[in-house]
Formats: sequence, structure tokens, C-alpha cells
Amino acid sequence: MASASALPRLDGWAPTSPTAGFGLVDVTLQAGIQFHHNSGAYGGKLLPETLGSGCAFLDYDGDGWQDIILINGMDWPGHKRQRTTLRLYRNNRNGTFSDVTRKAGLDVEVYGMGVAVGDYNNDGFPDILVTSVGQNRLFRNTGKGTFLEVTRSSGLAGRQGFSTSALWFDFDRDGLLDLFVCNYVKWSPEHDVFCSLDAKHKSYCTPEAYRGETCWLFRNRGDGTFEDVTAKSGLFDSSSKSLGAAIVDYDRDGWPDLLVANDTQPNKLYRNMHDGTFKDVAVEAGIAFSAEGKARAGMGVDVADFNNSGTVGVAITNFDNEMTGLYRAVGNGIYEDVSMQAGIGLASKNSLGFGCAFLDGNLDGALDLLVANGHIDETVRNIRGNVGYAQPPQFFLNDGKGKFRDVASELGTEFNQPKVGRGLAYGDFDRDGDLDILMTTNNGPAFLFRNDQSSGNKSIRFRLVGTKSNHDAIGAAVRIFHGGGAQLRLVKSGSSYLSQSELPVTFGLGRQDGIERAVINWPSGRVEEFKSLAAGRTYECVEGKGITPLTGF
Repeated sequence: MASASALPRLDGWAPTSPTAGFGLVDVTLQAGIQFHHNSGAYGGKLLPETLGSGCAFLDYDGDGWQDIILINGMDWPGHKRQRTTLRLYRNNRNGTFSDVTRKAGLDVEVYGMGVAVGDYNNDGFPDILVTSVGQNRLFRNTGKGTFLEVTRSSGLAGRQGFSTSALWFDFDRDGLLDLFVCNYVKWSPEHDVFCSLDAKHKSYCTPEAYRGETCWLFRNRGDGTFEDVTAKSGLFDSSSKSLGAAIVDYDRDGWPDLLVANDTQPNKLYRNMHDGTFKDVAVEAGIAFSAEGKARAGMGVDVADFNNSGTVGVAITNFDNEMTGLYRAVGNGIYEDVSMQAGIGLASKNSLGFGCAFLDGNLDGALDLLVANGHIDETVRNIRGNVGYAQPPQFFLNDGKGKFRDVASELGTEFNQPKVGRGLAYGDFDRDGDLDILMTTNNGPAFLFRNDQSSGNKSIRFRLVGTKSNHDAIGAAVRIFHGGGAQLRLVKSGSSYLSQSELPVTFGLGRQDGIERAVINWPSGRVEEFKSLAAGRTYECVEGKGITPLTGF
């Protein structure tokens, strides 16, 4: 991540467009995405059935176009009705996708939960980690359009868990991506707890019914294998019930820290101590609890400079009646929850949020916040009349002055329809310079929403390639300067909920034709600056080798 000296505080740059300026059109079917998540539910009310699954945008074949991966569950043993696997869709570069799951060697049946994408062997092709109930799976990209499962040979086999979100990051800054995996609770079908709302009929348990489980940290040895360093890194904590994770250099020292959203347990902020160990500073940082000092049901998480101040803030989605947390950095590694004054608090009170993402929907230069909502139990309306099982997503438009407004109802009827939302990712699949949306639902379809701009705003995109840093440049910070202001974007794995967005970064420029300069802080510590770049295109930046404008986006 970028250092403090490289990212000075600047006054926020206000956007120019007061209205939404874009729509989100459901193009799922016409794009050829035919997917239905299988929770395995048969009436037994098993805990994993409530959590859904994740999704990701990735360029698995290296052609410069974002492909799609959708994670799936499966039927429980003894209740088999169908065979369901994850799905890999190759971008046909014409607005459509082809299902290449079988051809790619990914037609593997697991009770999948989340996905993390990263080039852990630095060969130029992204690899895939699928988290599961049971054994997680690692798939190495051969570079020939296929994947090989290397779970056992990589040293990741033999660990049974209830894993959720995961991310790749280079915590020791050796140029190799390490792996962090969240685990939820100690659960198995044989030890499922009977919970009931009426003392007669089984219902889904809350996480309080189960013991927590530690997250895992695996260090990349550089020879295709990983070492479990969970204990010696200081991350072992069997009280956590983790669902979301994000990379954040909260103290701006150039070393990646970890933010973990926990369900009914305090959130964790693990400070990187530069020596292979981490220290939990969430309480001191003001991010462990709600403003009332209570642990909330943290689900999804994202980090971004949403106020263009040069410092990174945080969003954490929570249970209904708990509100989404929006944390602004106030200096010295301290955060304050500004959800209420920002307009997100009350607007999210009756929603149960899962996936979340900061992105500039209308390309005005101010990062907005998108949240996928949906409850965990279809009987919820019998309990609280104002809360539904399926809930509309929320798109909080940033006015650039510290206020957000939910404009979901203005973005299209399909987008605003109630859904049992779970995973969420963004990526420019049609290469028109704006960010499209991928969303999963629990035991339901996935949705692809195309972003159609009406504002006339422009953008600029950067695709980073590390040399001394990891090939994906995960952990890099890109800063642009234009019109008297500045913006910051981070190259990151993980974030949201069980999902991952594309690795290239997008900046909205409003009506400006270009930027004065861009500064890249590479994970290796190298800093590079490029001047006078034009809007309307993607620039490929290779660490230490300069910048190349690509044709269009």
C-alpha cells in the first residue's frame, strides 16, 4: 500500500453531476449467463444454507476482457437430487459469455462459499481459490485455458472448515501472494444444533448457537506450496466468526493490514508489524464495535477513499436493525462511524446487508456505495412485519460533500427488484469505461447489470503489472491529480462478501478530458509518476518499465 508521505491529505474534489446519471440494465439472459445457486436446502434448516455464495470478475485467459466465475453449493449427502458445480463464463467480447466450466476443468462439485482470485505463482495467469464447507480448493491456471486442482500438492489439503471470504495479499512483501481465509463457526451436519422459534419446528440458528473458529493465514513459499503461519503470525483466534475480509493499510506505513468483519463478535483490524506478525488494534481504532459499544453481525466489508481525502475509509454491512457502518478515518489510525450523518444509517436500518462495494457509478469522481441485501430466513416476515426475505439492493450515491442518497429506485426496475442478495462484484465487462455489476442471490439466480451512462462523464482506467511486486500488483495504490483535486484507488483481492471485483482500477473524471499526473505506489515500495494522461482509455503500467496506452478501454 502507499506510504503516508506519498499520499498527502488534500481537500476533497466535489463531483459535477447532482443526479444519478446512469442506469443498471439486467443483461443476464442476453449475455448468456444461466445460473441458479443451489443451497442444498431440503427442509433440514442446516446453517450453511442461509449464506449463499460469491462471484468474481477475472481475466482468466489474459485477453484483456473480464470473465465471470460464480460459486455454487450442492445437495447434502443423503438428499441428492442434482449435480451442481461452480460456473466459469468466458467473455466473448461482444456482450455475451460462453460457459467454459467443463472445458476449463472446473466442473467440480463442492459446497462452495467464496472465491479469491490471484496469480500466486507470478506466471501471468490468475489462479482461483474456492472456499467451501469442508475442504477448500485451489485451482492453478495453466495459461492454456484450463485449471489444475493443486489443493493437495500446494499443502492446503487436510483442513476441514466452514470457510467464507478469502483474499490474496503479500503480507511479508517478498513479491509472492500469500493467502488469508476466513472461517465462520465450528459446524458440521452431524453437529447441527436444533433451534426453533416456536419450540416445535426447526429454524435456522443464529451464530450464537456455535463456537467460533480461527481464520487461516498461509505464507507462499515460492515453490508452489504454502506454509500455515496462522499461529506464529498472531492471527489465531477461535472466538471469531468471520464472514468478510479486506486489505487496508490503515496506518499508511506501506505494509498491508487486514480488516475482518465478524458476525456477533467484535470486528478485527490486524496491524502488520513488519516481522511476519500481526496485532489486533480494532478496539483502539474504533472499528471493533458499533457506536453503542456492541458487536454487530458483520457480513461484508470494503475499503476505499470515499471522501477523496487521501485516507481510506471502511464500510461494513450488518444485520437488519443494526445499520451499515461507514467509518471515516480521522487521523492517527482512528475511525469514526459517520453512517448516520452521511445518510446511510437510517436508510439501511431495515435491511440485512451482505455484499458491498465502493465504486464510482456515474463517473463523477466520488465513490458511491453499493449494497446487496437479503434476509437469512424466508419466515422473517412472520417475525417483523417491516422486514422482508427478499430485499432491494441499495445504491448510495455520493454527493462529494459527505452525504449519500439511495438512488436504487432510479437505476432501473430490474435492479431495484427485491432479491435475496449475497455476493457482489464490479467490473467493466463490455470495456466501455464504466463499471458493471455482478450479484448473486441465495438459492436463486445470479444477475449481471450493465452500466449505461447518461451523464456524459468520462473515465480513465489503469491495469497494473508487477515485476518486483507480485504480478497482479495486489496492494498497490494509484493516485491521480486533476482539476485541483485528487483521487485514490487500491488494487485489491477480497472485499465485499465471498466475492472479488476486477483488478484494474477505474477513475471517474466528470467532464474532464484527462489528468495532470498519476502516482503509483507499488507493493514493493517503488513509486512511479506519469504525467498528462488522456481520458477515455486504459493504461497498462508495468512496474519499472513505464506506461502504455491501450486502444480504448
